[in-house]
Amino acid sequence: MQEHTLSPIARFERILVTVDGSKYSEGAIRAAEAMARKCGAELMVMSIGLVDPQYSTLVPNLEEEAEKLARRNVDAAIAAMNGLACTPVVRLGADPADTIVEAAEELRADVIVMGRHGRRGLARWKLGHATAKVVGHAPCPVLVVPTAAGMWEKRVLVATDGSRYGELAAVTAGKLAATCGLPLTAVSAVLSSHSAERRAQAQAAIDEVVTGMKEAGVSVNGHLADGRPDKAIIDSAARDGADLIVMGSHGRTGLDKVLMGSVSEKVLNQAECAVLVVKT
Repeated sequence: MQEHTLSPIARFERILVTVDGSKYSEGAIRAAEAMARKCGAELMVMSIGLVDPQYSTLVPNLEEEAEKLARRNVDAAIAAMNGLACTPVVRLGADPADTIVEAAEELRADVIVMGRHGRRGLARWKLGHATAKVVGHAPCPVLVVPTAAGMWEKRVLVATDGSRYGELAAVTAGKLAATCGLPLTAVSAVLSSHSAERRAQAQAAIDEVVTGMKEAGVSVNGHLADGRPDKAIIDSAARDGADLIVMGSHGRTGLDKVLMGSVSEKVLNQAECAVLVVKT
């Protein structure tokens, strides 16, 4: 990981933040504004007017009212951006996640910023269906921000396992740490049942990140984290004072096949800080 690799990869020049007028968007709005200012990025603020094709021809002005509501959500979010110039994006759609993914592709977004909803009672649905589906299908990294969280100001933590997904997450985390002038922690989770060879592989993954980041001028440390991966990552972030977790994910694959029940989903559900899921 040479210094020049931190720039062309993991650029954040076009940020798309999605809002819905609820309190669950508050953290995303704060993080998106601060991130745009720190990275000198263009910020696009998007809200969706939900429409059902089955009823749009039966209910007078249904689409017009949905568009008005979405525009009010966008205007309110932009008003909260403290004078930052933003591009409003209003779309109509029947499925919020599909509409967000399509907009991200069309607008060439480098990252999607979303709030974490908690409207369902079951723990596995805490993430919110639309947010989880976007994470599973987005063409770019997705930053999920809990309501009480915001922009990271203390430390970035990256979870790595030596795979290409972990390597890309490390490069992205390093770029953000360098841009924000923050230290970086690299962790790899291991279980007590893992063999000495498996633990050595995990340590090698950490050492590679630490060496590369030091060469890039990033203040970095790394360590093995014992325990169930999701808990080990979250506990490490709390222990080291990290307020951003960066993780890799297996590309644009169906959510039911990859994300649901995975380490990424569990960390997204449980973390009190922002979590950036990097895609391949």
